[in-house]
Amino acid sequence: MKSDLFAAENLAQQAAVPGMSLQNAKSVKYTVNGEMHARQGSMVAFRGNLQFERKGQGLGGMLKRAVTGEGLALMAVRGQGEAWFAHEAQNCFIVDIEPGDALTVNGRNVLCFDATLSYEIKTVKGAGMTGGGLFNSVFTGHGKLALICDGNPIVIPVSTNQPVYADTDAVVGWSAQLNTSLHRSQSVGSMIRGGSGEAVQLKLEGEGFVVVRPSELVPKAE
Repeated sequence: MKSDLFAAENLAQQAAVPGMSLQNAKSVKYTVNGEMHARQGSMVAFRGNLQFERKGQGLGGMLKRAVTGEGLALMAVRGQGEAWFAHEAQNCFIVDIEPGDALTVNGRNVLCFDATLSYEIKTVKGAGMTGGGLFNSVFTGHGKLALICDGNPIVIPVSTNQPVYADTDAVVGWSAQLNTSLHRSQSVGSMIRGGSGEAVQLKLEGEGFVVVRPSELVPKAE
């Protein structure tokens, strides 16, 4: 059988080393030798001896998720084999987190990650329960984290002299050491998304970066 479907870039190859890698722009391949964690429902294929199990968040995490809609419905993947992960054909990116790093990420943008990483739901400082309740997931430790984004992300440096104001619906994540607060703008509110009146942005200050997606669509509840 002949087809450009069978082009080399589309064929799954045997992995040389355990861990995650990009299969293509829309999916992540994970060679499992032990345990890893992934967003529930994100596995699109696997081969080998793997077991999939719903992973609890603990009572505090579950309560926060129920109140705010933020959080990760996770599954643990154990055994030896290969699995592929994707979500609604969104673009995939792999972040290497090293000891001392801390990355704050919106739960909707997490695809999968190494079991060596720690994850905790925290309130966005300065935001409280306004603006829909801003709770994000903070990742620390040593390992890889795969993120998904609706479109190609925009990474904006943040410096002491140049704070960044981001639409709360567009934020993917940011350096956890940044200071956050809510900024209200009457003038901006009348200019974006055809709205009128006051708008709320997330203000980020300090030294680091913020990642935003080129989309302001509010995600569907999962």
